[in-house]
Amino acid sequence: MPVDFGRTSSDYAKYRAGFPDTFFSRLEQDGVLRPGLRALDLGTGTGTIARGLARRGADVTALDVSVPQLDAARQLARGEGLTVDFRVASAEDTGLPSASFDRVFAGQCWHWFNRPAAAREVLRLLRPGGQLIIACFDWLALPGNVVEATEALMETFSPRDHLNIDRFGHGVGIYPEWFRDVALAGFQSVTSFTFDSPTPYTHVAWRGRIRANARIGALLPSEEVARFDAALGALLAERFPQDPLSVPHRVFALVAERP
Repeated sequence: MPVDFGRTSSDYAKYRAGFPDTFFSRLEQDGVLRPGLRALDLGTGTGTIARGLARRGADVTALDVSVPQLDAARQLARGEGLTVDFRVASAEDTGLPSASFDRVFAGQCWHWFNRPAAAREVLRLLRPGGQLIIACFDWLALPGNVVEATEALMETFSPRDHLNIDRFGHGVGIYPEWFRDVALAGFQSVTSFTFDSPTPYTHVAWRGRIRANARIGALLPSEEVARFDAALGALLAERFPQDPLSVPHRVFALVAERP
């Protein structure tokens, strides 16, 4: 069964923590983000980056291949009174005009793309001097913490090998492969930053967050998802009774410029 995030849209929209405000503040501090920019958000999912950009005055177009994800993204944007142009399209073949964007974002999704094709498409879409921002917001598995225990449980229900993707971040939330991707496509002036951002999750929210994971709700049959969720609830009650939890996360962002 292929990964289908559309099956997780309800949990994804409700429970999956988006990029923190400090991510957008850092981009503003570095001059990457400012009001009036024309921005494209690839693989937008439920629109966490798209909404963050719109709140800060960007003119935002956001793409995804999943209609249910886009429906959830539209609902969340409407709830905040934000205007975002959500469209069904892939990162590799957007159908959008050349040299039409100042910034292109890919948040928590670059590894799902045909990366060389996506990089070429972004180069086409950016105006000269425009920037591609590839970003991740990953939980961190540390010895004895809730992430390590959750990942061990996930492995019993849905081994990582079933996804047939490399673990590019090596479990530490930093992605060296992305630098090669942008260099081969012809981008220049590559910079990056990273910082940690502990994120609170109630037990209910953590269970919902994990149900929305590619290895669980987006892949397993519904009855297996229910079995996993019950097992995770029991694990939390027994080993991590504190509620809410403080879950360690790391922000990583690479910024590359079109010549």
